[in-house]
Amino acid sequence: MGFAMSVLEGFVLLFFLVIGIAAAVIVVMFVMDRTQTEDAIRRNYPVIGRFRHLFSTLGEFFRQYFFAMDREELPFNRAQREWVKRAGEGESLTVAFGSTRNLTVPGTPIFVNAAFPPLEAQYARTAPMVIGPQAEMPFTARSFFNISGMSYGAISKPAVRALSRGAKEAGVWMNTGEGGLSPYHLEGGCDIVFQIGTAKFGVRDADGNLSDDKLREVAAHKQVRMFEIKLAQGAKPGKGGILPAEKVTKEIAEIRGLKVGQPGISPNRHAEVDDWDDLLDLIYRVRTVTGKPVGIKTVVGAEEPIATLFETINRRGAECAPDFITIDGGEGGTGAAPMPLIDLVGMSIREALIAVVDLRDRAGLKERVRIVASGKLVNPGDVAWALAAGADFVTTARGFMFSLGCIQALKCNKNTCPTGITTHDKRFQQGLVVAAKEKRVTRYAKEIIHEVETIAHSVGVAEPRMMRRRHVRIVQENGRSRPLSKDFPSVDHSEASA
Repeated sequence: MGFAMSVLEGFVLLFFLVIGIAAAVIVVMFVMDRTQTEDAIRRNYPVIGRFRHLFSTLGEFFRQYFFAMDREELPFNRAQREWVKRAGEGESLTVAFGSTRNLTVPGTPIFVNAAFPPLEAQYARTAPMVIGPQAEMPFTARSFFNISGMSYGAISKPAVRALSRGAKEAGVWMNTGEGGLSPYHLEGGCDIVFQIGTAKFGVRDADGNLSDDKLREVAAHKQVRMFEIKLAQGAKPGKGGILPAEKVTKEIAEIRGLKVGQPGISPNRHAEVDDWDDLLDLIYRVRTVTGKPVGIKTVVGAEEPIATLFETINRRGAECAPDFITIDGGEGGTGAAPMPLIDLVGMSIREALIAVVDLRDRAGLKERVRIVASGKLVNPGDVAWALAAGADFVTTARGFMFSLGCIQALKCNKNTCPTGITTHDKRFQQGLVVAAKEKRVTRYAKEIIHEVETIAHSVGVAEPRMMRRRHVRIVQENGRSRPLSKDFPSVDHSEASA
């Protein structure tokens, strides 16, 4: 009995101690809130006003997991993310009881199933496509679906390693992003596209200028199949890349040619490129030095500049043309970027891709310049639409981030990514196990390819690149759908029968 009373008295004392500490904390916070001058809510409503910030911070997580419907979230909804997750984990991709997608939303693509689709024996895997026939070492790309640019630095070491290994197994290429070539890109043995950003990271001399010697060093790697000169990206049109200082480790500094803790801020454009002629000169220089195909990546703001580019190519000769053009949509990207640029600058991929394809084809450069579509194309329907619209290839960054386990925590710019993908904090990186994630990368890529081929067979063609705009209908404002080829007739003669 005595022991029980002692325990009870101990709990009572502990209770009053906790209450006393809590009361003291509240008094301290009350005084701090009342005397501070930066936050009007906390000053007028001491202590209680703190809950506003807490709820604002937690709101996005509550909406994601408890309140938002499967098709409501932005920038990617739960249905999109879950499809990538299931594909990466090798789970069944079949669903029951009908579609949850609202098929009356304007802009929704609907594919036109054939009355008599090809038989199983008539199906075909997508044929490889040659890029850069003018180059000394053209690249025969095996897959129409590939990994878009994500720099080592913007994403973590284990993330790059998993992507490299998974890409090799899936037979897709991997773009380095503008952060240079790391050993981890090479580790998996996949095909690599080296991206040259405006800061020339990885191929710059001591003064920050493009170095022919560094270009040769990079090109000496057999895995490096192509070079991509980055003019702009969807997240930051008109502004260079941004790598926060806290992400610039010793290793990343050495790869990029920076100082530890120095933010990687790229110029808003290539200093030596003032017009399209200068750009074609730069393309020719890189292709001559490396012997490999060279293309450009850009965001489209209007059709006129792109039309001028193709006019310049035809004036100078097709041998001066970029071997490919990557069109990035203005919908934003994977890293740090100012909100006005993400939200307000640059055409959507849905508009830009069609415009560039048509301009290229009118210029008679269809077989010379390949078109790569990039920008929120993460699911089979997105990829199939892009190919039907005229793209030769599709790349995605965020789709592969989801395959690595990204939960859309929106912490990419803070070095606090909870899944270890966009952080250099070892505590978070330990959660990204390369051996497991590389398998998810492979399965996701293969599943996209398989499902897009399934759509192609359903519309009546043997493989995805044979899809045309007549195979897609777009939902209009009145709820009815209309063939894409009616509003945007293709220059390609294969649309004549539409």
